Amino acid sequence: MEEIEKIRQRKLRELMERLEGSKKTPQEVIDHPVRVDAGNFDETLKKHGNVVVDFWAEWCMPCRMISPIIEELAKEYAGKVVFAKLNTDENPSIAARYGITGIPTLIFFKNGRPVSNVVGALPKAELRRWVERNL
Repeated sequence: MEEIEKIRQRKLRELMERLEGSKKTPQEVIDHPVRVDAGNFDETLKKHGNVVVDFWAEWCMPCRMISPIIEELAKEYAGKVVFAKLNTDENPSIAARYGITGIPTLIFFKNGRPVSNVVGALPKAELRRWVERNL
């Protein structure tokens, strides 16, 4: 009888822990670059603490070169940094807002504010170091 009571208590504790855990709102984990445009750009920056925006264009060969690197970094930093891609040809007003004159340009945003940027197609190791410095 005592053994049954121990099992019942343990099960009750587990159930309570699960219920408490479900009340917490987990931060959305995004493991791929999200597409941003004039409609969702500001909302994306507000929603996530750390966002790296890749300002790019379809015709830009260096942009195409770093695209797979951005995909990999999005997976590696899922839960810490959200990676976003903004097509400058389709969203010239946002590119102008941040003074984008060359692409690819990556800007690291913290709590909606730009804190650092890099211009050009950099190797993955350098981009990783840049992300780490800004975390």
